[in-house]
Amino acid sequence: MQTQSRIPKLNEVSFDGALIWFSEMKCKDLLFHPEDDPADIFLISDGSRMFDQIEVNEINRILENLESTIGHDSVIEAAYPIFMNAFYQQLDS
Repeated sequence: MQTQSRIPKLNEVSFDGALIWFSEMKCKDLLFHPEDDPADIFLISDGSRMFDQIEVNEINRILENLESTIGHDSVIEAAYPIFMNAFYQQLDS
């Protein structure tokens, strides 16, 4: 049983805070698209859920907090460069 959350803390409820949070999620191999329900994400390697229910609740609280403060579109925009980096895509200048 897991005793410590793998989900990084959101240190600042802002665009930059969201950017850092998504980056920390990537560093822990936990990156997912914020429009996807974290409860519906499964690992390809063994078919198990990526997040347990406690982590799902924690992620949902963080995303709700961000969306209510900076807006849905800004949350997606903060995740974008992290996703592009994860897929080794060069971003436009």
